[in-house]
Amino acid sequence: MSTEGGNRAIIAALSANLAIAVLKFLAFLLTRSSSMLAESIHSVADSGNQLLLLVGGKRAAKQASPQHPFGYGRERYIYAFIVSIVLFSVGGLFALYEAWEKFHDPHGFEGPWWWVPLVVLLGAIVLEGFSFRTAIKESNHTRGKRSWVNFVRTAKAPELPVVLLEDAAALLGLLFALFGVSLTLLTGDGMWDAIGTALIGLLLVAVAVVLAVETKSLLLGESATADHVKAIEGALVGPGVDKIIHLKTLHLGPEELLVAAKIAVADSATGTAIAKAINDAEQRVRAAVPIAKVIYLEPDIYTAQQTSSTTPVAP
Repeated sequence: MSTEGGNRAIIAALSANLAIAVLKFLAFLLTRSSSMLAESIHSVADSGNQLLLLVGGKRAAKQASPQHPFGYGRERYIYAFIVSIVLFSVGGLFALYEAWEKFHDPHGFEGPWWWVPLVVLLGAIVLEGFSFRTAIKESNHTRGKRSWVNFVRTAKAPELPVVLLEDAAALLGLLFALFGVSLTLLTGDGMWDAIGTALIGLLLVAVAVVLAVETKSLLLGESATADHVKAIEGALVGPGVDKIIHLKTLHLGPEELLVAAKIAVADSATGTAIAKAINDAEQRVRAAVPIAKVIYLEPDIYTAQQTSSTTPVAP
């Protein structure tokens, strides 16, 4: 994924959420609808999350230092994990708390502004739809033939999966709010508003858990994709390199891959020939997989007792 594409999706989502948050909160002040308050906080949390993703991307671009010799690429994973915590606490738990309060006092809407939440929700659906469309468009550049579920599970750059899930949750949350508000207006029973708020809370908690699980895997360190491993294997074997004894890969960041391999060389090869074979193999790997920025190759004499293996990759 290009960083620019991820940033475009983030900025589109941030612009939509800031505008929507103001309108939702205004609707809450006029009607005291718990669904509108939950959706207001949801939009505020999403806006904060998008700012966190932008900060993470900026911090990840810092140059490597003696203390962090492999750079700061994983900052993007850390900030994406913080996003899941914010979504869970500020968004999901707050909405569930509001639903609990409304269940104990299920009053209808106050004042003559009963129509405002409907207008705001319909307008918010349009704005969120544009944001979601941008996220889908940018994701399609790198998704390839993967399903959307597989894309979220296997993407190495966290920004687009996060924005996709947030926008999808935002649209579904708006439908839940519209459900609760409409039935409250029709029946005068605030219990429907409480139900809509509870559905929003459960939705946000579920999305936060999915984000936390997927980002945790990235934080622990994931190997290269199957396609990249295959390309690296093909590039390593060449003049002076008879075969791969074993290979391990690790993402230092979304666009930075560490490659470590033990390669088999001829037992009669000189030190100069081995050094040239290693340098040539590194060039071939970088040409085949440009994100392979850090490469360590260890030459060895292959024997039948050694087992050739590669790093398992995620399905």
